[in-house]
Amino acid sequence: MQRKVHSTDDAPGAIGPYSQAVTAEGKFMFLSGQVPLRPDGTLVSGPIEDQAEQVMRNLEAVLTSAGLTFANVVKTTILLSSMDHFAKVNEVYGSRFPEAPPARATYAVAGLPKGADIEIEMVAVY
Repeated sequence: MQRKVHSTDDAPGAIGPYSQAVTAEGKFMFLSGQVPLRPDGTLVSGPIEDQAEQVMRNLEAVLTSAGLTFANVVKTTILLSSMDHFAKVNEVYGSRFPEAPPARATYAVAGLPKGADIEIEMVAVY
């Protein structure tokens, strides 16, 4: 199996034993979950919209590093600290997918890395 690790300094580095993204067989890119960390590692706190915006910027940076865009994304998973954030996150997320959005699952979870309120992972195709 052909496997390639991708990383970029335009998104925060891994805070554990994982890669920002991995390409499989040159067809699929699996992007690790991003929380609202700036590339320098500081956490964006405050309104969920600000946190979601940083997460989407991070994911875009990882996609761009592999020559991809949000149009290549086929599946996402959104993890939230509370479903109360659902509508506001949808506004930020939806702005990146104005047409034919990818398949998606959204869950409320007990906790996220660094105490974040949101984490999003993606799968993209070439």
